[in-house]
Amino acid sequence: MPSSTGMRRACSASKTKMRFLVVVLALVGWSGAHVPQFDAPLLPVAVDSAPLAAATACEDTFVPHTFDHVTTVPGGDEVRSFEANGGGVAINDLDNDGDLDIVLANHAGPNTIFWNDGGMVFRKKHLSHGDSRAVTIVDVDGDGWLDIVFSRRAAAPNYWRNLGGRFTQELLPAVAAPLYAINWADLDGDGDLDLVGASYDAELLNAFGNDFLTSGQGGVYYYLNQEGSFDAGTLALGAQALALALVDLNGDAALDILVGNDFAVPDMVWYQMPDGWLAASPFTSTSHSTMGFDTGDIDNDGWWELFSTDMRPYRDDDASRLAWEPVMASLDDPRVEGDLQVVANVLQVGAGGAFVDEAVTRGVEASGWSWSGKFGDLDRDGFMDLYVVNGMIERSIFSHLPNHELVEENQAFRNGGGHFERVSDWGLGSRHSGRGMSMADLDGDGDLDIVVNNLRGPAQLFENRLCGGSSLLVDLFWPESGNTRAIGAVATLHTSGGHYYRDVRAASGYLSGDPARLHFGVPVGSSVEALEIRWPDGRVSLLEGLKMGSLLRVRRD
Repeated sequence: MPSSTGMRRACSASKTKMRFLVVVLALVGWSGAHVPQFDAPLLPVAVDSAPLAAATACEDTFVPHTFDHVTTVPGGDEVRSFEANGGGVAINDLDNDGDLDIVLANHAGPNTIFWNDGGMVFRKKHLSHGDSRAVTIVDVDGDGWLDIVFSRRAAAPNYWRNLGGRFTQELLPAVAAPLYAINWADLDGDGDLDLVGASYDAELLNAFGNDFLTSGQGGVYYYLNQEGSFDAGTLALGAQALALALVDLNGDAALDILVGNDFAVPDMVWYQMPDGWLAASPFTSTSHSTMGFDTGDIDNDGWWELFSTDMRPYRDDDASRLAWEPVMASLDDPRVEGDLQVVANVLQVGAGGAFVDEAVTRGVEASGWSWSGKFGDLDRDGFMDLYVVNGMIERSIFSHLPNHELVEENQAFRNGGGHFERVSDWGLGSRHSGRGMSMADLDGDGDLDIVVNNLRGPAQLFENRLCGGSSLLVDLFWPESGNTRAIGAVATLHTSGGHYYRDVRAASGYLSGDPARLHFGVPVGSSVEALEIRWPDGRVSLLEGLKMGSLLRVRRD
């Protein structure tokens, strides 16, 4: 059997915290059959390991909590046109205390930070503005403190720089376009975070009238971070973007740009090539009105699947058809020859750039008037489940319904080995018109909780009390670079029961930011063999001797 010459551990005197110094000079082999071999020397890292908090009593359900935050619209409860779009949510550690904090965007009211004091106790702090759509929490300036960036309804993004736990409002230099969907990664490999954004031209036309048509501001942009300033590049002159993903679609280890468009405008893809961006068409089907994107390896085969949300009722009965009546004709329209768009959720499954829509065969094509949909191993069985929030409020489309609201239950789908089934007993069927949504372990007990930013109702936190499985949480730190939380890194947990893949990203779903902390659920009976980390620059680290039920803080110097 091969063996590793890998790791030396130095343990502190603390009973609750161990420090590992991992020095891997070269991998000769490995005693576990599942771990790959590497030709190049592995990168040494230092690791702190702390045990997770004791889990609350197992109840096999989620327990709902409400936040004192309501995303409102101008003029009160009457929702007009694009006011229906609501706002996003982001989760990350803003004060470097190890607990994950929550930021909720607002339209007419102020944006809100909920500081996490532990044990599901949160302190509210209003920021001095709202008028926001997307929210991301990333280290823009590379100083080790995570900043907050909001996209606006009809203006350039709003940047709140973190100065050690307090915030000052600043401009993102040279970022002037009215971006709606935004995302971050190190696109040019220089060690800092670059910004990609796209406009939502329908809302801009509504706000500015014909003046917008001649403004030249709509489109898809990338902004390369050059020592604190940003150099702009244009990929498209117009967009109806509600979603924007940065993901390796063609398997070349470079992040590509995927823009999801509303209003029957085709989604857009650009592959990152050595000499620039190449427009591509890798899909045979896309959603008609794409509202959100997420990626995840739903069958643990080492390739990302891509999920996009759209509008389609999850029940085919008289009540649903009556409620949806104003838009039913568009759902039933036959596809025109050459049209790739379907009025349904789409699940892209493939490898190396060849994709097929398998939403129908895998059970996720219809989830309502859907906004944010995200993958996460909610029951810790080793497979990533799917949660979708939905509902719609608008005075003209749904004038025939009480309060002009299409009331629907959010949809949870349990992953049973790559195929999904709808579950109703997890306590996630909220009917509060969700928009932005994100997942994270907010109480430190190892399972994923869920935060939803609702429209015209209080934001909700769903505390995970499902039974079964174990967890490993991983924080990556790269303080010597400008990408201090290693956005773009991919971690693989090798276990006796399979391989689980996670990536560090800034945003996914609908207008929502993701935590930099990675979550692995591991089913009962599986043992952990190693954690493989592929850093954004391609270097690889390998950790062994890990214990489940831990939070690892991995530092690359």
